[in-house]
Amino acid sequence: MLTTLVDPHNTRKNWGAETPLYRSDRGDICSDRILQREEKLYEAGKIVPEQAVERLKPAEDWVRVDGLKVRFWRAGTGPPLVLLHGLLGYSFSWRHAMPILARNATVFAPDMPGAGLSDCGPNLDCRLVSAAGRVLGFLDAAGISSCDLVGSSYGGTTAAIVAGLAPSCVRSLILVSPANPWSRNGRKRLKLLQNPAVAWMFPKFARPMRGLHSYFVRRMYGDPSKITRETLQGYARPLGMPGRFEHAVKIVRTWNEDMRKLEGILLRISTVPTLLVWGSKDRVVDPASAARLGRNFQNLRTEVIPGAGHLPYEECPEEFCRIVTDFLAEIGLQTPTTAREVT
Repeated sequence: MLTTLVDPHNTRKNWGAETPLYRSDRGDICSDRILQREEKLYEAGKIVPEQAVERLKPAEDWVRVDGLKVRFWRAGTGPPLVLLHGLLGYSFSWRHAMPILARNATVFAPDMPGAGLSDCGPNLDCRLVSAAGRVLGFLDAAGISSCDLVGSSYGGTTAAIVAGLAPSCVRSLILVSPANPWSRNGRKRLKLLQNPAVAWMFPKFARPMRGLHSYFVRRMYGDPSKITRETLQGYARPLGMPGRFEHAVKIVRTWNEDMRKLEGILLRISTVPTLLVWGSKDRVVDPASAARLGRNFQNLRTEVIPGAGHLPYEECPEEFCRIVTDFLAEIGLQTPTTAREVT
């Protein structure tokens, strides 16, 4: 049963309201396709255009997980599809993909505890297994018994742990450039942030530096010219809130232990149907590590999007959603549908 909370900020936001109204942030990227679908449904007498738009439009809601208020967005009807953001990301990351994916599924995009506008307790356990436990808590609070689970970067690693902890809750995995033990990218930065003195200073140094925020976002894109001012503002918005950088640094502190945990759990999820998606110009998690990671899965599909960086669902949302939709359709043909439809 879905347990909702009163919005702690006493307001309901429209989808995309993390920033000022988008001028050129590709927010209308699927408008033509939506209209075509509406027309077909209207002609078939199943739904009027206004209803089609309303079902595709994400709505904000809140639940409580381990005593923490967790914000999430929900859109569409059909089998549950849950989107997990990466480190220092939040539901804003899925703003382009979510309305497209909502045509065929009930899509959930949470701000996980410690990120976005959800609560970030000072004693929040930042180990991967604890993060995965909070994902399971969210699924339970949102009334989701089984789902297709999409995870990006650190969220992809978390999704794999979730599948290992509760196999019955995950019908399939879609892992977007997931952090893994075989990627050599960023190892020097990780080692630096694991230094106690640097870990203490970094949040105080990084929080007020907008230029540093911009630098990290640009590293995520294969083509930085696609980044708009609204994108930068959207990602910067929660970083000024207490505890966000500190939470990220704590995650880095247990990184090596967590990667060992991932290696051990991969044996348990080898039969889970899995899609790996990478951008060919990913500078955060090495695309070459996809081959080594993929050896752990028996039912695997790998897709590389040419020219995309670490966030292909932002740079190439239509291509990314096509890949995901095709994969889910294929899985649906191969296995009986056990996921309960959420309406």
